[in-house]
Amino acid sequence: MFFKLYTLGCKVNQYETEYLREGLRRLGYIESDLGGVADIVFLNTCAVTAESEAKCRKLIRKLINENRGAEVIVFGCSVRHNADQFSRIDGISNVVAEKNWTAQFLRDRGLKELPSGISSFADRHRAYVKVQDGCRVGCSYCIIPKVRSVLQSRPLREILDEVRQLVRNGYREIVLTGIHLGHYGVDYGAACGADSLGSGCCRLYELVERIIGLDGDFRIRLSSLEAVEVSDALVDLMCRNPLRICPHLHLPMQSGSDEILTKMRRRWLSDEYVNCCQKIMAKIDRVALTTDIIVGFPSETDQQFEMTCDIVRKLKFSKIHVFRFSPRKGTEAAEFKNQIPQQIIHERGKFLTELAKKLRTEYAASLVGMNLPTLFETNQSGTTDRYITLKTNTKHEIGNLKNILIKNSKDDTIIGD
Repeated sequence: MFFKLYTLGCKVNQYETEYLREGLRRLGYIESDLGGVADIVFLNTCAVTAESEAKCRKLIRKLINENRGAEVIVFGCSVRHNADQFSRIDGISNVVAEKNWTAQFLRDRGLKELPSGISSFADRHRAYVKVQDGCRVGCSYCIIPKVRSVLQSRPLREILDEVRQLVRNGYREIVLTGIHLGHYGVDYGAACGADSLGSGCCRLYELVERIIGLDGDFRIRLSSLEAVEVSDALVDLMCRNPLRICPHLHLPMQSGSDEILTKMRRRWLSDEYVNCCQKIMAKIDRVALTTDIIVGFPSETDQQFEMTCDIVRKLKFSKIHVFRFSPRKGTEAAEFKNQIPQQIIHERGKFLTELAKKLRTEYAASLVGMNLPTLFETNQSGTTDRYITLKTNTKHEIGNLKNILIKNSKDDTIIGD
C-alpha cells in the first residue's frame, strides 16, 4: 500500500502528520514520492485564516486529479471548523471531523500497537515535539479555540521517551510546540509537579529542565509563548543552560495600542508585555526576541499603529511576522465596525515589514564576534541558536551542531568560520 501525506498549517499540524506517518510505516505502508502512484492520500488542513481554508480546498482538488482512483482522506482544523466545504467535493473518500481519529484509523487498518510518539521527522534536521494541545484564551480574531478548545498536556514520561528516541536517531534540535505552549500542565491542576508525575505532567519550566537533563548532543527551542508566561524560573534555566536551550523566544505582541489589544481580547496590555521583554533582555545576552503583529485591525488609527512601531523600535525584535488583518468568518472581529480599507492595511504592512527587515539586519550585525552553536542544514549553511541563518566557506556535515565564530554579516545573514 502506497501513501502520500500533505500538511498545511502550524507546527502542531506538522507533528500530527508525522505521528500518522509513524503509524502508517508500522503497518508496512510505503510512502510514495510526489510524482509516484498512491493508493491512499491524506491532507491535514489548516483553519487559521479564510485564505488557508481556500488553499486547502484548492490543494485537495489538485490531489484528487493527480491521484485518480486513490482513497483520499481529509482531516484537521479546517475540517473540524467546516466539514461541509469538503463533503461537497467529488473524489474525497472520507472527511474526518473527529479530533483524535488517527488512533482508531490505525487500529482499523490492523495496527495492534500504536506508537506513543514519533521517531523521525520527514527529511528535516530538527524535530517538532507536540507537548500540549488546546487554547481557551478566545482572542477576538482567532478561530482556533473553536476547533481546539480542549486543553490537553502530554504525559512527561511519554515526551521524554520521544525526545530520547529522536536524539538517538540523529536529531540535534528539538522544538517544543503546542497550541498554547505556556499552558502546558494547566489541565493537570496547580498541584502537579515533576516529582509526583508517574504518567502525569508538570509545568513548562519543569518539563524543559527534565528534557535538558537527558543524555545526548542536542538543544531545544521553545515555540510561541505569551510574554507573561515566560517565568523567572524558565529564564533562569535558560541562563544556566545556554548550550541546551536556544536563547530565542517567540512572544506574540499583536499590537502596541492598549485600546486595540482590548478589542482583540488579549489578556495583557502593552506595558506588561514590554516589561516582560525587557526583563528577559536584561538577563540573556543578545537574546533573539521574535513576535507576531497584526496590522489594520478594525478601528486601528494611524496613531495606534505608530504606538506599535514605537514598541518595535524599543524592543528591537530580531524577526517579526507581519499579519495583515482579514476578517475571519466565525470570529468576533469579523463583525466589528470600522473595518480598515485594504489600501491602508497594505501600506501599514509594507512599512512594518521594512522596519522589521532593518531591525533584523541590525540584530545580525550585533552577533559578530560571538561563537554561536549552529545546526547545519546544508554543507555550508545552517541555523544558529538565535534563529539567524549562518553561512560558511568551509564544509560541515549536514545535521551536526557546531560552534562557529561569527566574522561578518550581510543583511539578515551572518558569515562564520
